[in-house]
Amino acid sequence: MKNIIHDIINDYSLTKEEASQIYQSWNSDKLFEGANAVREHYMGNKVDLCTIMNAKSGRCSEDCKYCAQSIHYKTGIQEYPLISKEEAIKRAEENSRYGVHHFSLVTSGKGLTGKDFDQIIEIYEALHAKLPNLRLCASLGILHVEQAIRLKEAGVTTYHHNLETSRRYYREVCTTHTYDDRVATIKNAQNAGLAVCSGGIMGIGETLEDRMDMAFDLRELGISSVPLNVLHPVAGTPYGDNEMPAPEDILRTMAIYRLILPKSYIRYAGGRMALEEYQEKGFKAGVNAALVGNYLTTIGNKIADDIHMICQLGFRIT
Repeated sequence: MKNIIHDIINDYSLTKEEASQIYQSWNSDKLFEGANAVREHYMGNKVDLCTIMNAKSGRCSEDCKYCAQSIHYKTGIQEYPLISKEEAIKRAEENSRYGVHHFSLVTSGKGLTGKDFDQIIEIYEALHAKLPNLRLCASLGILHVEQAIRLKEAGVTTYHHNLETSRRYYREVCTTHTYDDRVATIKNAQNAGLAVCSGGIMGIGETLEDRMDMAFDLRELGISSVPLNVLHPVAGTPYGDNEMPAPEDILRTMAIYRLILPKSYIRYAGGRMALEEYQEKGFKAGVNAALVGNYLTTIGNKIADDIHMICQLGFRIT
């Protein structure tokens, strides 16, 4: 182990074959120890926290099989149009007071257009004026470069758009848009000068190879923040009866992502409640970022509890 971890610490990039061999041949203790050493070298003891607000809910035209907000499935999800500036500012202020430095609005649908997009720009301009030290992120679906430029001008610094899984498996997850559409959105955001946050979901029927392929695609795209979600099965969706991955499986995936993407934030995201009492362990297995608070359609940890846990582990919130 020492040789390959030493190599990664000295800027060596794993091949896909090496990553697969490590995952399959190393026991968990060895894998976690190596991931922790790489995290300590490149990222120190800093942990990045972000929070999101569901700014437009339901009636999504896309058929992503994991999504409770798709119009194709009956899930009983609450539906509402784009929120007001006042609502967004109130939530942003609440999260800022807790010490969270990143705040994102998330909207359902393939992408925002017309009046809705103009309105979201106005909301971001108001947020930036009211809270100039808060880093603003956006997750608005498929994005054109002209829209990305407008978001940046409004004060947005980061765009979130997941790959979700591998190119090979994506067609099994969604048929109403393509993997290439997602890659194009990421590149449009980057070309506008926005940082990009992109990851995927565990527990949607993917294989280890799919997880590895996504990690290497993220590396090729230069992604600096990688949220790893765990499917929270929602009744009414095609994945409503899926079994959630075991905690060790989740942590091992996050650890191998640290080795593949040593300089990126590996971020706890939706569904980490599946780890139960093992959430702390992830921070000693390569994880150094977290989505905190309530998520889009599920309940997360309380922000204060997460901050307490992270500080108790000897990390500092950036």
